[in-house]
This record gives sequence, C-alpha cells and structure tokens, in this order.
Amino acid sequence: MAEQFGDKTQEATPYRRQKAREEGQVARSQDLASAALLVGATLALMYYGRGLCAFLGDLTREQLGGTAALQFDAPTAVTACHGILARLARVLLPFFGLLLLLGIVTNLGQVGFLFLPQKLAPDLSRIDPLQGARRLFSLTSVVRLGFGIFKVAVVSAVAAWCVYDHYDEIFALSMRDVGDIGSATSNILLDTCLKIGIALLILAIFDYGFQRWKHEQDLRMTTQEVREEFKMLQGDPHIIARRRQVQRQLVMNRLKTAVPKADVVVTNPTELAVAIQYDPATMEAPIVVAKGAGVMAQQIRRLALEHNIPVLERKPLAQALYKHVDLNKPIPTDQYAAVAEILRYVYQLQGKTLPGQHAA
Repeated sequence: MAEQFGDKTQEATPYRRQKAREEGQVARSQDLASAALLVGATLALMYYGRGLCAFLGDLTREQLGGTAALQFDAPTAVTACHGILARLARVLLPFFGLLLLLGIVTNLGQVGFLFLPQKLAPDLSRIDPLQGARRLFSLTSVVRLGFGIFKVAVVSAVAAWCVYDHYDEIFALSMRDVGDIGSATSNILLDTCLKIGIALLILAIFDYGFQRWKHEQDLRMTTQEVREEFKMLQGDPHIIARRRQVQRQLVMNRLKTAVPKADVVVTNPTELAVAIQYDPATMEAPIVVAKGAGVMAQQIRRLALEHNIPVLERKPLAQALYKHVDLNKPIPTDQYAAVAEILRYVYQLQGKTLPGQHAA
C-alpha cells in the first residue's frame, strides 16, 4: 500500500545523499553558530575584557591628554595613525581571531567542507512571488516562527531571572563611585549575556537535531525512486540478468568443449575442480584446460563423469592449481611430481603407458 501511493519508506542511498550535498541540501542550524559565537565572545570578554578595557583607557588618555603637538603635518599624522593601529591590532586581533576560528569550527562541524560556487549564480526562482508566498506560508516557516517566539520568551525569562538575581546589587550601585558602577555593571551584563547564550546554545542544539531529523526525512525515497536510481547507476536489472545469463552460457559452452579433452579432473572434493590435459607428443608439461569453484566445479565434475574422465580427490593439489595456474597454461614445476603420479595412475587405469621422460 505504501508503495502504491509513493510513500517514502526507503532510506536514502549514498548517491542520493551525495547529490543532495552537491546541491547544498545539508542539515544545518543557523542558530547554533550564532549561539556558540555569543557564548565564546562572552567568555573571551570575561577573561580578556579587563585588560582590553585598561588598554583602551590608557590609549585614550595618552591620545587626548599630555602636551599638545606644536607641529602636526600629514606625515606625522600618518605615522601616529600607523602606531595606533599597530597597537590596536596586537590587542584586538587575538580576540577577533578567536571568534573567527570559533565560527569556522562551528560551521564545519555541522556540514564539513562544502564549496558550492553554483550557489553564487543568480536564481530567478528566488524572486518568484508565488514561490515566495509558498515558502512564507509553509509548515517550515510556521515552525520557525513558533520557535523564534519561543526563543524570545526564553531570552526574556533568562534576562528577567538574571536581573532579579542581581536585584540587591543593582540597587546598591547608587551608593558607589563611578569606577565601581562601571565594573559592577559590566560584570552583571556579562553574566546575563553568558546565561542567555547558554540558553540559546541549548535551544540551538535541539534545533540542529530537528534539522538533521528533517533532512533525513526529506532524503527518504520511494521504492520506485530506488529502482529508477538503480537503473540509472547499474542499468536495467532485466538487461543485467540477461547479460549474466549469456555469460554463464558462454562459460558452459567453453566447459563443454574443454572438459572432454582432459585426462583427469582433480577436486577439493566439492568446492573446486581442475581439469588437466596432457599430450606427450605436443606438450612439454600438462596444462589446465578448465577450472572452477562452486556451481562451475559441479558442472566440471558432471561433464567429466559423462565423458568417462577420472575424477580424483587431491585437496592440496586442487587448491594450488586453482589458485596459481591460469587456463591453458602449464602447471608449475613444483607440481610436476604430484601431477605425474596422478597421470600415471590414470594411464594405468586406461591401459596406457606414460613415457618415462615425461613421467620423470
């Protein structure tokens, strides 16, 4: 019933996943990177902010105070600006570099390295009013709107709780001097921002989990889609089955021609079968005219019995010949003695004499 109505009951194939990734369809939460940056920036300010504020204060006093310059032309101004920028860079670049690294790690952790230059090309469907209306009033938009309202409520609740937690400290600020007021206010703000960031980070983790689940649901395939993909990648199953049937038929025809020429068939006893032919007048050494495993080995034994060819069980020899000797190739020298013994036995059964030099 599910197949009849085209329900997506099949897991996405690797090819489907790769195509979706190439088109930019990946599981990603925009809130996760923002929340991680907020938490990271707040922690960096809590650790690094006091020294940064002291540096900026000293720099401001240095530039606005002191003795006025009697001469201040363009070269002097450029040199002074370069000095200020260099000092600011030494202090601010580590801070902003840390935030940049955090943003890169957060995004790479979600989707990995993904380079899609085709996304830079203009897409006229993005400005289609009908498509825009469908996206605006879609279920995804409604879910994101509800989630956004819920985030606002959570942020408001956390901020209110932080203010209430510092209620006495805030009212006591009126009795303190300006420096203490600034320090206490910054501590309260950083504490509030950190708690809000942690709350948003927790929500973003749940949002990322939802995005992954939704991505998996969107990638699911119907049974017909799986079949069509298989046909596209591997070809029509009927054609593949026909090709395999033709290949099996060709192998069988070759066996029907080669096995009757053999003098003996060596087996393992049921898994392997190797047919050996030896003509002292035309061959310097016996050759393997047919070999096979499983069903093919059964066919070789059947053909050998039909043509009254001796079938002998020699496990080590059958394994060695099947593994190391190609079709229509002579046996290796280290197997001469074992094969000669078998041929001598077969020749005796048939009333033939194996030439002495070849037997040796």
